[in-house]
Amino acid sequence: MTHTRADSLAIVRATSCPTLARFLYNIPKAIRCRKPERGSVMPHPTPLAYLNAHFLPQREAHLTLHDAGFVWGATVTDLCRTFGHRPFRLPDHLCRFRQSCELAYIPLNLSDDELTAVAEQLVAYNAALLPPDGDLAVVFFATPGPIGYYLGEPGGPGDGAPTLGVHTFPLPFARYHRLIREGAVLVTPAARRVPAECVDPRIKQRSRLSGWIADQEARRMEPGASALLLDADGFVTETVVANFLIVRDGTVLSPPRDAILNGVSLQVVEELCRDLGIPFEERRLTVEDCRNADEAMLAGTSYCLAAVRRVAGADLSMHGPIRRRLLDEWSRRVGVDIERQILSSR
Repeated sequence: MTHTRADSLAIVRATSCPTLARFLYNIPKAIRCRKPERGSVMPHPTPLAYLNAHFLPQREAHLTLHDAGFVWGATVTDLCRTFGHRPFRLPDHLCRFRQSCELAYIPLNLSDDELTAVAEQLVAYNAALLPPDGDLAVVFFATPGPIGYYLGEPGGPGDGAPTLGVHTFPLPFARYHRLIREGAVLVTPAARRVPAECVDPRIKQRSRLSGWIADQEARRMEPGASALLLDADGFVTETVVANFLIVRDGTVLSPPRDAILNGVSLQVVEELCRDLGIPFEERRLTVEDCRNADEAMLAGTSYCLAAVRRVAGADLSMHGPIRRRLLDEWSRRVGVDIERQILSSR
């Protein structure tokens, strides 16, 4: 089911919160009251974004050169996706986004209701620019804001208003064709996951230089491979962009959550396992555990669940029954054949 204009305006009409009502009133009337008709001719159809209390064409959304997101690499983020143009698990993503901001000492001045209203309005408008089978990623990000002296202005880190943005982009399903058809190849480079003593793993953030280096090392080790990050003690954690799980003797095993990002997709996998009667455990995993797994998989927002066909040189089956059961049930619950949606895209 797609997101209708009535759906997008329901929160505006039904809200009983005066603060939220005032916030929604400030959304430009053109955005609140219309969205482009699918297939209509528009002079310059462009998606909308939200940046620092303003809705504006996405192409006009820019950060300043002295924003702490650039200068310090201090950016907290979160990303959810839509199914049938409806945000999936948005409250969970907003909960994690708020927690990330708190742990990173970045103020977040909008309530969850206000953030939800922003996301719903952007989805309602921007989804109409998609092809019929398309869906959106919805991105939230926050930084400490501008650092004045980097442009010869008054103020230092944290002295100004924080930066807050929300934008969308079409999910790039074609990018995942090879991953879904052939499975992921993972290697363990020398670069390690940033220790929890340095950056709390509960923070979803864009200070990803260590991840960039790890993935470049991985590609030099094996073309097309991605990095499976180890911690300082040599135990498996996750990839740069997804949670990692294995299956041993019918049990789905995840690295402990105190060592990894608590992914929303990982939460979904745990719930599906519970409902399907599949044992799920958190356990410290060695590379050898992964090499000897019956199955391995990646859990991520955009593609949900993808098979892993090789870990640290060991070939695994990418047609395991556990992943298939989980993905089929996930598809049933969201009303979309997830794998088919990805593979049928151009």
